[in-house]
Amino acid sequence: MSSTYNVSLAASTYSETYRNISEQYVHLNMLERLWAAWYAYMQNDVIATGLMIFILHEVFYFGRCIPWLIIDCIPYFRKYKIQQGKPNTFKEQWQCTSSVLLSHFTVELPQIWVFHPICTYFGMSHDVPFPSFLTMFYQISLFFCLEDTWHYWNHRLLHYGPFYKYIHKQHHLYSAPFGLAAEYASPIEVMILGLGTIGTPILWVALTKNLHIFTVYIWIVLRLFQAIDAHSGYEFPWSLHHFLPFWAGADHHDDHHKYFIGNYASSFRWWDFLLDTEAGPKAKADRIARQKAKAEKAAAISKKVE
Repeated sequence: MSSTYNVSLAASTYSETYRNISEQYVHLNMLERLWAAWYAYMQNDVIATGLMIFILHEVFYFGRCIPWLIIDCIPYFRKYKIQQGKPNTFKEQWQCTSSVLLSHFTVELPQIWVFHPICTYFGMSHDVPFPSFLTMFYQISLFFCLEDTWHYWNHRLLHYGPFYKYIHKQHHLYSAPFGLAAEYASPIEVMILGLGTIGTPILWVALTKNLHIFTVYIWIVLRLFQAIDAHSGYEFPWSLHHFLPFWAGADHHDDHHKYFIGNYASSFRWWDFLLDTEAGPKAKADRIARQKAKAEKAAAISKKVE
């Protein structure tokens, strides 16, 4: 169901359009009716999708940052701060916010506006009803894995010589990160790493012709939450990686900002583990121990052969 099929149900107000949709499509749940009414009321799928994505992005990005701003102001939580003695000042928070907002309107908004035509070209659906929970779950899980791979290799490349100096260095302005800094980066970096987030579902639908834009919205929101939480600067006993050991989390990414190298992945720990790019003193000590054990084993084999 798109606005093309709902022109007759469109009214002068959104609430009236929603009422018309509800009366015509009683089998839809409330969220699906709200969705269908939005596209019917707008009567322009490109504007409807672009506006919805941009609003969702702003609401969930800054909305997810607010709890971390509050936590920063509560003394009780300071014991959970990963990098003690490095408080985030109001000046830093405001400088970061203004830069991120500028990037959202000048870099991300134009890309968001062309999202619907691209999706339509590759066969992405925006009809109702929505796909099943199971379908969304396995697709979003796949997107997390694919994005993590893209992020690891491109992030690692951005730490190489001129790429770091002219592109990635801006993101490392804050050695003790905070939630708002998740998207504090140069426009080039925003486009490179952002391609992993938005390019992954586009690639998927191009290959399978099986994807709904609503699934992409859920994916983007979860990816935003992951990025903001990874930059929060706090490590709690209830942090997700304590329950999912392969999840990266704030302690993993905080070490990346602190030591400026290693821990390149976004969501998971496996790429850094497999390719020996883990950051921090413990990782360094483990690396030295493995190298020493390997050298001793080689020496023992050599001595045995002699």
